[in-house]
Amino acid sequence: MDADRIELMRGMPVFGGLGESALEWILEHAPERSVSAGDYFFKAGEPAESLFVLESGRAAVFLERVEGPCQLAVLGPGDCFGEMALIDFGPRSASVRALEDCLALEIPQGQIHALYQRDLKQFTLVQMNLARELSRRLRRADALAQENRGDLPPDHRYST
Repeated sequence: MDADRIELMRGMPVFGGLGESALEWILEHAPERSVSAGDYFFKAGEPAESLFVLESGRAAVFLERVEGPCQLAVLGPGDCFGEMALIDFGPRSASVRALEDCLALEIPQGQIHALYQRDLKQFTLVQMNLARELSRRLRRADALAQENRGDLPPDHRYST
């Protein structure tokens, strides 16, 4: 198994704390995906079936709006995206386009769910890590919404 990929995964919030055997098992079933600059990893509204780990290149996460695209983040090596696919069965909530030629590992939703059968403790750790990461991203989105409060429709409601 590629030690560099193990270290890449270990340094990510979603996979932090996982044992080497669990990381190796996940990586055994994670195909490489090359995406050329300007092409999409996926678009908002498409079925969500996997998480991506960016190994090289840069990619932009954005929403399509009537006024034009709204960039949410720029990702680089060691970042992951598409993690909502591991939690719910909804479509992609945003689009991700390669800004440069990119190489990523694609971790299928089913692979993480299969970890449940293989090692419940490691599966639980991934789920807790996912919840923490999604919470961090929600807090950033809340802060952005607060900054741009005038952009929200008058009937916008947010409850906790």
